[in-house]
Amino acid sequence: MPELPEVQALTAFLDERTVGHAFASLRVAAIAALKTFDPPLSALEGRTIERVTRHGKFVDLDTGEVHLVFHLARAGWLRWYDELPATPVKPGKSPLALRVRLDDGSGFDLTEAGTKKSLAVSVVRDPAEVPGIARLGPDPTADDFALADFAAVLEGRHTQIKGLLRDQSVFAGIGNAYSDEILHAARMSPYALAAKLTPAQVEQLYTAMRETLAEAVAEASGKPPAELKDAKRRALRVHGRAGQSCPVCGTTIRQVIFADSTFQYCPGCQTGGKVLADRVLSRLVK
Repeated sequence: MPELPEVQALTAFLDERTVGHAFASLRVAAIAALKTFDPPLSALEGRTIERVTRHGKFVDLDTGEVHLVFHLARAGWLRWYDELPATPVKPGKSPLALRVRLDDGSGFDLTEAGTKKSLAVSVVRDPAEVPGIARLGPDPTADDFALADFAAVLEGRHTQIKGLLRDQSVFAGIGNAYSDEILHAARMSPYALAAKLTPAQVEQLYTAMRETLAEAVAEASGKPPAELKDAKRRALRVHGRAGQSCPVCGTTIRQVIFADSTFQYCPGCQTGGKVLADRVLSRLVK
C-alpha cells in the first residue's frame, strides 16, 4: 500500500506535470471506484488544474471549484503517460479503474490489482466532503507538529502503539509498513501501550517517527511512479523482511500474521529478545 512518502512523491510528480493543464476527458473503467455523483465526473472536463496537494494518503487535483480526489488503497497505483494511449476505455476485468486525459495529450491511469477493490475516486467541491479526509488526524510530517502535540495525542490512550500509528484519525498517512519501520527505529514493541510510555519513550518514538518519514520522503522525492514501489522496498529495514537478519543487531526478523495483514519486527531491537505470539490478542511469550 502506498503510504505518506510515496503519496507525497506522487503528489509532487503530478503537481509538476499537470498544473496549468486542463482536464480533457475522464473515463471510468471500474464503476465501483467512483464514490460520488454530484458534481459528476464530467464537471472536471475543461477545467484547469491549479495545484495538486496531499491529505494523508489522498491525492487532490484542485481546479479551484471542483476537486478530483483519489485514494490508491492497498493495491492501487498510478501509471503516467506523456502520450496517453488512444485505445477506448471499456469496463471489464482489466486492472484499469480510471483514465484521465489532459489537454496536451498526456495523462494517467489509476489501476488496481487483485480481486478486492478498494481504490476510491471522488469529485467534490471541497476535499472535506470526502469522509476519509474529514476524519484525518494531524500530518506527522508537518512543520508545526511538535513533540508536545504528539504527546497530547498519545496521552490516556490504552491502545497498542502499532495500531495507533496506523489509525488515520490519529496520524494521517502512516500505514503498516512505516509503522513497522518507526517502531524498529524507536526500539519499541508493537504491543506497547501508548498511555504507559514514559516521557523519554514518547520523545524517542516522536523522533523515530519524524526521522523515518523524513528519510522516506527524501528517498521517494523526484522518482517517477514506476520507480517508487521498488525504491520503497529497498529502503525498508524490517517490514516485509521476515526471516532475514536485522540490519542493526543481526537477530532474525519475525512477523505476526492477522486475518488481513502482517507486521514485522526485530525481537533483538524491540522486545528484549522475546518473540510475540502469532495471534491477534497475543502477549509476549513468557
